[in-house]
Amino acid sequence: MMTKLILPALFLALSTSVAFAAPVLKATVSVNHPVVTIGDMFDDAGMLAETALFRAPAPGTTGLVSLEAVRAAAARAGLDDYVTDGVMAVTVERRAAIVDTTQLINLIEGDLNFRGLLPVGATVEARFDGGALSFNAEDVSVPVSLTALRWQPGSRAFAARFSIAGIDLPVDVSGSIDLMVEVPHLATTVKAGAVLTPADIEMKKVPFDYADQSGVGTAEDLIGKELKRNGRAGLMLKTADVMERLTVRRNTQVTVLLKTGPMTLTVLGQSLADASAGQPVQVMNSVTKKILDGVAMADGTVVIATAAQKLQIAGL
Repeated sequence: MMTKLILPALFLALSTSVAFAAPVLKATVSVNHPVVTIGDMFDDAGMLAETALFRAPAPGTTGLVSLEAVRAAAARAGLDDYVTDGVMAVTVERRAAIVDTTQLINLIEGDLNFRGLLPVGATVEARFDGGALSFNAEDVSVPVSLTALRWQPGSRAFAARFSIAGIDLPVDVSGSIDLMVEVPHLATTVKAGAVLTPADIEMKKVPFDYADQSGVGTAEDLIGKELKRNGRAGLMLKTADVMERLTVRRNTQVTVLLKTGPMTLTVLGQSLADASAGQPVQVMNSVTKKILDGVAMADGTVVIATAAQKLQIAGL
């Protein structure tokens, strides 16, 4: 019987203490939305937590609210009983996300790519009229979005409109766009005849139109190829600047092979032209001085190409 009396009394005491817990005014408040609520300003705000008190400062700024202003706003919202704990003014900070030039350019590039206006491998370099831009946006997952972009291929000028969280009006900007692409350049000075390696090549950005009109090659097209002429460091490499690596050089002694069945006959000859692997080349038989038509091999030998000349050599 005693237990039955104690439990209701204890429950009543706990309920009374919770019911009379007054909200406590905070000295500092940090928000990331445009309205400061009672829940923002007071601990233990209870059912009035979502009630608006006043507008928050602009994103990235801080405001000071006097105790008198807090009392007036709280009274209008229906909150009369609270504890100030000696707080005479409340510092209200509105958090911000910085929206800078890089983010704006990335949105422009993404839009051009989505519309199929960005060539493969190209990136956007944009300059804004008035210089670099920076905005304090509301600290949300998507602080800025591109709502409109006017630009035509072949033209540099553009105009764009952005929507920035926490800024009521749209932000209109204009400027110029350059489409850039990374292309191979010589990293060091290289002499003619050198076979290009990855260490000889560095990638640098140039305007896309210039690279497209110049016949520039890719790194894959250049590595392992032979440079036709001396090249200085920084030279933009075109496909016309290289050729397949020569395996046979003019006026050098080469081994001429005649393969017939399981037998291989070998003679020495003098090459009469340069040739890469798989290319036709003429050689002069060093003994008979006769001109032979062959094919240059990757190992520097020359294999006789015609049946008539096979018989000719076989009869030597």
